[in-house]
Amino acid sequence: MYKYKNMMISADTSIHETLQIIDSEAYHIAFVINQQKQLIGTVTDGDIRRGILRGVSLSESVERVMNSNPVMTKEKVTAAKARAIMKKYGIKHLPIVNEKQEIVDVMVDGEDKPTLRSNWVVIMAGGLGTRLHPLTKNCPKPLLKVGEKPLLETIIMNLMDHGFHKFYLSVNYKSEMIEEYFGDGSKWGATIRYLKEKERLGTAGALSLIQEKPEDPLLVMNGDILTKMKADKLLDYHTKNQAAVTMCVREYDIQIPYGVCRIDKNQLLSIEEKPIERHFISAGINVISPEVLKKIPQDRFYDMPTLFEEVIEEKRGVYIFPIREYWLDIGRIADYERANVEYYEVFHND
Repeated sequence: MYKYKNMMISADTSIHETLQIIDSEAYHIAFVINQQKQLIGTVTDGDIRRGILRGVSLSESVERVMNSNPVMTKEKVTAAKARAIMKKYGIKHLPIVNEKQEIVDVMVDGEDKPTLRSNWVVIMAGGLGTRLHPLTKNCPKPLLKVGEKPLLETIIMNLMDHGFHKFYLSVNYKSEMIEEYFGDGSKWGATIRYLKEKERLGTAGALSLIQEKPEDPLLVMNGDILTKMKADKLLDYHTKNQAAVTMCVREYDIQIPYGVCRIDKNQLLSIEEKPIERHFISAGINVISPEVLKKIPQDRFYDMPTLFEEVIEEKRGVYIFPIREYWLDIGRIADYERANVEYYEVFHND
């Protein structure tokens, strides 16, 4: 049992506010109550991500994404019965309510600690970083300091916080500097191996250099992505859907700087002034199941979009996973400067 009152919200609470509650509390759930303090819904990270994919904005009310039929149980339930209910429905939190359907307590299935993952993570760290010159003239991009430590170290530490400890670093440009800094990973309690590209192999081609073919899905990400994404939830999502490949996506807004005319033949119907278009873009983080690796050609340039297109054509399980946490692609000097400003807000407790 644990304190739950900080996690109780009303249905008109914004999704953005709800996220702050979910992320700040240890058990990552919010309980939606009405004016009579009755439980009418629950909200988890997964509920919000599914809402994002439907086009729901974070400024909208949590009522748009909440589970309005939550599993609950009555007072005086035994611990054994509660655990059986949680196991049956695959949930970690079971609200206990009185006869008025008011929450009187919540049972939690164990501690919410990350599971140690057997999956390998492949981080693409071999780019030239030409758009970051002159910073990358004598230093590979992954070793550029963001805040207190190299960018790649922050990436690895964040992944380790979510249970990952086995890493392949795909290296090329100034690879000896990266190898010297990270070594075999034992300094961080990790295992680090290197995929050495003799020539540029693209964002997927380097995977052909893995000698021991993995039995579990691979997490593959670019080495210039600064993010607080919960990679354990990504892997769980991929596994639950039995996906062949999963692509992380990020919402990206574009404002058209003109009035857009809506027309029908030669008639003007309306004018929308400077509308904002919302799109999903690839976030540079993907999960690939072992059987898909066979499609990647040996020692040949091969990009990740090509791999996804081929899997789509075969009508296999291709899924997308929206990133709603902090995410920044450090591709230009302006991005690097922004990362150094935001680092202390986002990663100050790391």
